[in-house]
Amino acid sequence: MSTTSNPYESPDLLGEYMLFHYGSAADLMPWPAGPSEAVGFPVRTVSELIDPATLGEGARGLDLGCAVGRSTFELTSHCSRVKGIDFSDSFIRTAKELLEKGSLSYRFREEGDSFRSATATVSPAEGSRVEFEVGDACDLPPGLGSFDVVHAANLLCRLPDPRLFLDRLRTLVKPGGQLLLTTPFTWLEEFTPRDHWVGSGDSEDALGRILEPSFASEQRKEIPFVIREHRRKFQYSVSLGSRWRRLQS
Repeated sequence: MSTTSNPYESPDLLGEYMLFHYGSAADLMPWPAGPSEAVGFPVRTVSELIDPATLGEGARGLDLGCAVGRSTFELTSHCSRVKGIDFSDSFIRTAKELLEKGSLSYRFREEGDSFRSATATVSPAEGSRVEFEVGDACDLPPGLGSFDVVHAANLLCRLPDPRLFLDRLRTLVKPGGQLLLTTPFTWLEEFTPRDHWVGSGDSEDALGRILEPSFASEQRKEIPFVIREHRRKFQYSVSLGSRWRRLQS
């Protein structure tokens, strides 16, 4: 996939994702009738799936498809070092700037050409354990190493060849380590050619068949999320969340 074809480079989408990752619940969902349980998704994909009891001192984490980095910072609650990787130059530049400064202003659409501003912040403790880099989840460098936790939220159905990513997980997750996956299985040919979809109507079973030779399923739960486009238009989806344990053999 070339950078020029990456749809995640527009300023408007950057604002949406900054709000999705760092915005307050009131800004993300300002209506009392809205799905308030769907806010805070980048934090919940870590906190609701991870098994902290099996992580020792010095655990290392990898956040693939980290976007602007909120889940990467959240992983520092459980790991001493965390690397965030995303295909978008814009997202990674923004995450690095937030990491360097500790706070960063952004704007999000209210209506038409009207925008509001907000500020994203991270704590010094979170920032001291994080690094970000641009990378392709379908073509990761061979020397990346292995990790105690690998987290990939809503990445699978945005890849041109998900199987390349899934096959690499066996070497990315240490034996005994954890794989945290969420996906709404939103297969669209603009992202993934049809012959590379992981199932169609049976995607959960197909994913299990790919992972189970090297991983054991430990947890499954539905994790809703909402992305705000403007104050009266939202994308509401439900991801399948799962935790997998890397087998020792």
